Amino acid sequence: MFNELAQVVSRRKLLVGGAGALGALLTSSGLVMADGRDDDVPSDPFVVLLKGLYRPVPKGHGPDDNLGLSTVNLNSGSFAKTRIYPVFGIPDTRDQDRSIGTFYVGGGFCAYDLPGGAIAMKFTGGGFTKFPLDGKGGQFDEGTFVLEILEATGIYSAFAGGHNNMVDKLHQLKAGTPFAGFPIGYDEFCFCNISQF
Repeated sequence: MFNELAQVVSRRKLLVGGAGALGALLTSSGLVMADGRDDDVPSDPFVVLLKGLYRPVPKGHGPDDNLGLSTVNLNSGSFAKTRIYPVFGIPDTRDQDRSIGTFYVGGGFCAYDLPGGAIAMKFTGGGFTKFPLDGKGGQFDEGTFVLEILEATGIYSAFAGGHNNMVDKLHQLKAGTPFAGFPIGYDEFCFCNISQF
């Protein structure tokens, strides 16, 4: 269903239109849950925005309990992190200008530390397809990615086995080969459409 919707609304419109465009897409497609849903769990799908400069997570300086996840090791020294902002479907998150969690990425895996639980995923497809220059010595790495949800805890447990479709516009502050010198000099702007299907 998401692929059909993606044909109707171009990635550029999602990136330029921001959260409003993505919310409109979900609403018009019938993906929004009925009003009678349980407000203590996320909607299916829910959408978050990864936004901000990446920072390395030094070895041994990840979350103390590894967010309760067993399929990723956030203390390995191979992960970087940035902030997560709500867009649609996360309980008790009405302020879209306030970060609600931390996104970790490294070695083909990632983890979302969210209110009420955590999610671990692996990248399974997609990539960057456009690299427009920013006019200031950098470039935008634009593309889409597909991820498989390996495990999920807390209020997100029903999402284990589901998928994440990312629409990414990663600002690489120094133009060149994507991910050269990552995570230093990378400013994220990525919508994540996380679903149980």
